[in-house]
Amino acid sequence: MNLARQIEQYLPQQLLELVKDISGQAAERGEKVYLVGGIVRDLLLGYPNFDLDLVVEGDAVKLAQQVAETSQARLLAHRRFGTAKLRYEKFTLDLATARKETYARPGALPAVTPGAIKDDLIRRDFSINAMAVSLASNDYGELVDPHRGKSDLEHRLIRILHPGSFSDDATRILRGVCYEQRFGFEFEAQTARLLKRDITMLDTISGDRIRHELEHIFEENRPELVIKRLDELGVLQRINPSLKGDSWIAEKFDRARHLKKPAQLPSLYFCLLIYSFSERDIERFLARLNIPAKLSRAMRDTLRLKARLPLLDKSSLKPSEIYYLLREYELLAIQANAIASDEKEGTPSLIVHHHLQLFLTKLRYVRTSLDGEELKRLGISAGPEMGKVLRILHKAKLDGEVRTRADEKNLALSLKARDFPTDPEPPWE
Repeated sequence: MNLARQIEQYLPQQLLELVKDISGQAAERGEKVYLVGGIVRDLLLGYPNFDLDLVVEGDAVKLAQQVAETSQARLLAHRRFGTAKLRYEKFTLDLATARKETYARPGALPAVTPGAIKDDLIRRDFSINAMAVSLASNDYGELVDPHRGKSDLEHRLIRILHPGSFSDDATRILRGVCYEQRFGFEFEAQTARLLKRDITMLDTISGDRIRHELEHIFEENRPELVIKRLDELGVLQRINPSLKGDSWIAEKFDRARHLKKPAQLPSLYFCLLIYSFSERDIERFLARLNIPAKLSRAMRDTLRLKARLPLLDKSSLKPSEIYYLLREYELLAIQANAIASDEKEGTPSLIVHHHLQLFLTKLRYVRTSLDGEELKRLGISAGPEMGKVLRILHKAKLDGEVRTRADEKNLALSLKARDFPTDPEPPWE
């Protein structure tokens, strides 16, 4: 089957000219270039995808270096792995040397040696990702499909390439469920049986690799569908027995998409995912997945704040009291609790939700007009005295007791002659 016409219509003109130029330079070197993987799958499905993967029957790194020298591309090469990345103003291209893979043991990273395009395709996870399209002039557009990927696309099936696929690399279980939910496909019967058989092989996968797969899932348009399916299959429980993919998670993930910028969503999803955890659960989870320090703090803070939400369940709280209670927590933790506390009735109360939202939308942005230099000019000494004045000014600004720069100046001047309280912050501890 030839896909030349589809390629010409599918790719933006600038990107099309670029891959043709790369293929031409490869031909001069006696090498051949293919479009592979997700781009071929999405081309056949009609899904937009301009993250291009190119496989070179030859030396991908040397080819990429040559291309970079004659273009405006920035090059990032990994000679050890035979891969390179070319960054253009509007596009990024990944080039890899066609290779064979062997696994020393289940879950291990593969040993790699150069190979041909069919060697490269058989190492892939599923038939729908094991297709290539030639970019060479003599057979431009020809589909290479040794594992019936096009047929499986037409029948809406997810199929592994060999019986040991999941045991070789159990992260394919997570990716397979992701594709199943993204495209509305089903697992082919034998693939479904082998998936269930090999769920225990997730124990052979490092925490970093499992975390990366979850991060990719959280980049999906509706990751809650994937999480729900992983729960049904028993995959979540294998990662951590306390993980759930129920209707609560689905509702809160949906709310998160409407309340947070997409760049922060994966971290916010993580905080919501562990909302029902105990202290012991969270520490096991953080250790198992080797969660980075900043996200670990946000996830721990999510549970710490959850335990202290009753302190916010008072309609009489002043804005400054709300601020000083919440300011110590990571912003993601406050956002997660705001989403989790958005209940129409019951616990947590709407008062709690209102106070969390007030902090997120207003209080955290409140700043005094006067700074340290201006306080010096008013005769207030630098040091503890100035720090107390600034805190009192900020508290008054939060509570609406001062509104203008003049109000702040008058309050600061009045404080010069007073004895300061030991600490103007509320005694929460």
